[in-house]
Amino acid sequence: MTAGGSTSREAARLHAAARRGWWRRILRWIGINASNRRLEAAAVRQEQGSIGEQQTAILLARLPAGWTVFHDLAVPGRRFNLDHVLIPPSGLGVVVLDSKKWRRSYQGRPCLTALVGGRVHCGEQDRHEQIVRFAGYVSGTAAALGVPAGMLMPVIVVHGSPVAGGRLDVGVPEWERTVHVLAADRLVDALAGMPGGRGPVQPAAVDLAARVRRTLPQYGSAT
Repeated sequence: MTAGGSTSREAARLHAAARRGWWRRILRWIGINASNRRLEAAAVRQEQGSIGEQQTAILLARLPAGWTVFHDLAVPGRRFNLDHVLIPPSGLGVVVLDSKKWRRSYQGRPCLTALVGGRVHCGEQDRHEQIVRFAGYVSGTAAALGVPAGMLMPVIVVHGSPVAGGRLDVGVPEWERTVHVLAADRLVDALAGMPGGRGPVQPAAVDLAARVRRTLPQYGSAT
């Protein structure tokens, strides 16, 4: 399972769509094809997302022995993908991890990821809807796995933009969840330091890993 695979494929598709056809190429050359510019901008966002997922995968390789790590999984009947799904050696729960690659600075101004009025911002940009959406994805994943929602921990790791204090715990009342937003350099220590994050692999972890394999296919694969 390759981290960022589906995101990279979507970026390539968007680039190809933006460049398809001789008339689009002419319009792009004279600079008036807004549709193409939007497609290219979306492709760049997908590329950045893929890079973030790959950077996270490198970090996750440093977790203590006993962790089970999956990348780029689908939830049957849902359109979203899960960047990373992790099971600690204790088997006490499932970590659903989303990678974000946000700007470190914009137009010369630093982009700090912080809570502003209870909402997550990256610099001056309100990113809170991404947090709420992710919490909903995690709730949908719990339902698909057939486990209590409390067994799943939603975590977002941010690359590029520094995170205020290294960590934000963001309440999402719509889903009765807390999403943990971590700086990339805090990720491994935070996961390894959670209850059950170190130690021998327990039968519960083996069972959870088998359930994930049965239920959540590789994103984009035939089901």
